[in-house]
Amino acid sequence: MEKKVLIWEPWFFMTFGLFHLHRIWGLIDRDSYAGFWVGILESKGLFYFTLMGVLAGLSVLGIFTFTKCRGNNYWWRWIYLFGGAYVLFDLYAIAAGLEFWNKLLLWMFDVDSIYWNAVWSFFVLLGGFSFLLGMKLLEQRKG
Repeated sequence: MEKKVLIWEPWFFMTFGLFHLHRIWGLIDRDSYAGFWVGILESKGLFYFTLMGVLAGLSVLGIFTFTKCRGNNYWWRWIYLFGGAYVLFDLYAIAAGLEFWNKLLLWMFDVDSIYWNAVWSFFVLLGGFSFLLGMKLLEQRKG
């Protein structure tokens, strides 16, 4: 199998990048950001299930692509394996109501935490990296 960037791969990284970049909101307004996401997690409505389905689907697609291209992967496809496994575990832990994970999420959304900026800045940087990688892959695919 020839090494090539598949048509959906740049969009995968740009989608995850934008998802993480929205966390800039948390650095600007802690209370509304935490209130929004804790509300989503607790209500488990249509938006929650749609978002979880999209994230799970993209993660499975990434892991499948990594496996399909085994032995002929670009370095960034390892992100599919490790990032996808993390996202799937996260979604499972939330759905199963694992107590330690719920405590971690509540800690992450504690607006009074001294670690708030570090946690959400990490995710913003991760989003920026992911989005730029997607742009680079789009350029590589077109070139």
